[in-house]
Amino acid sequence: MKKTPLLNSSISEIISKLGHNDTIAIGDCGLPIPDGTKRIDLALVKGIPSFKDTLKAILLEQEVQEVIVAEETKKVSPKIYEEIKGEIGNVQITFITHEELKKQLEKCKAVIRTGEQTPYANIILKSGVVF
Repeated sequence: MKKTPLLNSSISEIISKLGHNDTIAIGDCGLPIPDGTKRIDLALVKGIPSFKDTLKAILLEQEVQEVIVAEETKKVSPKIYEEIKGEIGNVQITFITHEELKKQLEKCKAVIRTGEQTPYANIILKSGVVF
């Protein structure tokens, strides 16, 4: 049996295949995922799993050097923005428009869909290295 905390095999597989600067995204249940981008759908019902819980679980296993967040998040969903800052610690935050974030999903190795229903509860995680 797996020894690390993350139990979801699809997410674990994607993280194990990430190289330096590869990206994955976590999104609310309304984030449009481009055709051709791997979708890992965790959404069960409204709010489950939450964006924050999903981010926390992924950060247990993925080395992240930078996160990309929509500028709109700070104004429209300040609680989500504060949760992001609280979870990522000293990791660099890069802000882009929500439209640009949606375009960048095409380059992500996967998009993880949560049950979150808070606007702009979306993030792209850029993989770092552990050495």
